[in-house]
Amino acid sequence: MKECGFKRRLEHWHKIAFMLILFDIIAFNVSCFMGLWIRYGSVSSVVIYYASPYMYATFATTVICVGIFWVFRLYNSIWRFASYIELLRTVGAVFMNIAIHFVLVHVLYGHISIAYYVIVAFIHMMLSLAVRFSYRLLLLLRSSHQPVPQAEGGKRIMLIGAGNAGQMILRDVNRAVNAGVRRICCIVDDNSNKWGRSIDGVPVVGGRQHIPSNVKKHQINQILFAIPSATNEEEKEILEICKDTGCEIRVLPSVDQMVTGEVTMGDMREVAVEDLLGREPIRVNMDEIYRYITGKTILVTGGGGSIGSELCRQVAAHNPKLLIVFDVYENNAYDIEQELKEKYPELNMKVLIGSVRDSRRLTNLFATYRPDVVYHAAAHKHVPLMEESPCESIKNNVIGTYKTAYAAMIYGCKRFVLISTDKAVNPTNIMGASKRLCEMVIQSFDWAVKNGTARDLPMLFTHQVDESAGVPQAVISAPFETEFVAVRFGNVLGSNGSVIPLFKKQIAKGGPVTVTHPDIIRYFMTIPEAVSLVMQAGTYANGGEIFVLDMGVPVKIDTLARNLIKLSGYEPDVDIPICYTGLRPGEKLYEEKLMDEEGMQKTPNALIHIGCPIPFDTDRFLVDLEKLMHAAYENSEDIVAMVAQIVTTYHPDQGGAGNKDEMFQKLHKEAVGAI
Repeated sequence: MKECGFKRRLEHWHKIAFMLILFDIIAFNVSCFMGLWIRYGSVSSVVIYYASPYMYATFATTVICVGIFWVFRLYNSIWRFASYIELLRTVGAVFMNIAIHFVLVHVLYGHISIAYYVIVAFIHMMLSLAVRFSYRLLLLLRSSHQPVPQAEGGKRIMLIGAGNAGQMILRDVNRAVNAGVRRICCIVDDNSNKWGRSIDGVPVVGGRQHIPSNVKKHQINQILFAIPSATNEEEKEILEICKDTGCEIRVLPSVDQMVTGEVTMGDMREVAVEDLLGREPIRVNMDEIYRYITGKTILVTGGGGSIGSELCRQVAAHNPKLLIVFDVYENNAYDIEQELKEKYPELNMKVLIGSVRDSRRLTNLFATYRPDVVYHAAAHKHVPLMEESPCESIKNNVIGTYKTAYAAMIYGCKRFVLISTDKAVNPTNIMGASKRLCEMVIQSFDWAVKNGTARDLPMLFTHQVDESAGVPQAVISAPFETEFVAVRFGNVLGSNGSVIPLFKKQIAKGGPVTVTHPDIIRYFMTIPEAVSLVMQAGTYANGGEIFVLDMGVPVKIDTLARNLIKLSGYEPDVDIPICYTGLRPGEKLYEEKLMDEEGMQKTPNALIHIGCPIPFDTDRFLVDLEKLMHAAYENSEDIVAMVAQIVTTYHPDQGGAGNKDEMFQKLHKEAVGAI
């Protein structure tokens, strides 16, 4: 029969605890003996005390001492990680034990000089602390004298920041299991009062101007930036110095990104290009957005994409009545669903799979859930791929937008926000032209709603059997009040299809890093910044506007690539080559935010502007759009020429160097010093 139960294994710490108990018994009695000897000055006096009831008081206190130390958990701590908590516990246990000893001596023996108790307490505390912290002290001494290995993988670290965060990082590195192959050799801080001093034996060698010389002096190969309170400008200036040293660089998140006050090496992250943009994060009026979103049903098309998923995150944070995530790609939809469920367990959310091309699916969605606000982010955005498949760009971007806008209008949606792009301005590629068509679509819908002709808008459906796609006539005849607007911005850092992830993959493989043209420039913004501005622009809408986000100063892609290589610890064109591949079909050297004719209007947010819509013949546009739809579904080879006739600013043969004019020279000059 198999034996039930188990035998307790005697762990190593059990043996250590037993040895500490024996030591504490001896230490307390030695302390009492030394206290009598020092206070009364002769061994004969000590013998007299031990021949009296004093001995019984000391014996009782010894037993109680072990109990007190056990209650204070001084026998089961891991002493190699001993900290001020163990120090306080030891001091507290010693003082409590002396207080009990004082009471027992007075009860069993009588009065003894207060000096005796002071001496006993001091000796007992020193012995107790010495035995418990000696192991940690030996480890620190050994690590401080241990040479840093020069083998592959060894890290000689410079720490930037001698404040609280830097001190925590320093101690975390020192007590790490792999401290032998990772060592902080010096600290840099701009506070000159700290220069020439040290933290845990590591010298503070100077300020930011001393970084290059100390990298060479101490043979540094990794730099840790540990100043979470630094402004973006301060961080940029210091990182600009660091990236030219060839060291690997890691940074702590900013103060408002830190969840707790405790920081460790695990909180350090790689330097991102946005760390070098040198501007403060864009702030928006979250109260306006909160009032706009709270209690409403919000639909995000393309909700699994880069922009769409961030829209879902920010909507979820503002307590909507219902968030509908709509996407044709199930993996992306599943990922954002799981993320939001974990972060917002009380969120009322529906994740639906479907295409904006499918008018019957859209009709069912809008009829069932009646969304109040639609953020239309679903689109094909990859310029070279759309050049090869122009009909797909028209089907998905233009006709998909039309069908979604139509369903939103007839089912009482209050506001429809189109996510557009700066590539829609004077487009030289079919993707940009398709997004300009999308803007014209929502302008047409807005014009029809305001002029009372919305029910005359054609239903651009391709169903042969049921052209109404299941839409009840009563719904089509209802009054329409939807406000249609577009928000236009440039590239977002880290989005799907952006150059940053591509460059990182190429650097990880050892290069080459491919840049299309040495002079190509783009506007950049982080995804959360762009989306927060999109949401705030939506609160300003009256219908028909094209909101334009201020993307700041344009950035040279070549400079972007070189900085990424340096931030990875390599030298451009030495360790990682840069290869210029030439502009791709339809690609510009620079993107514009507004057409010349559109002008600018201000909004309450200085970073959000309104372009005055360019007038066009709406009736003619709708007729041409229907022809364009049929041509796209027939995969016509004339689709590009047809788009060029509708979008008069579209010049498919003038990409690349063709737009290198005065505007480019102006933007190029701004971009040279951007990062």
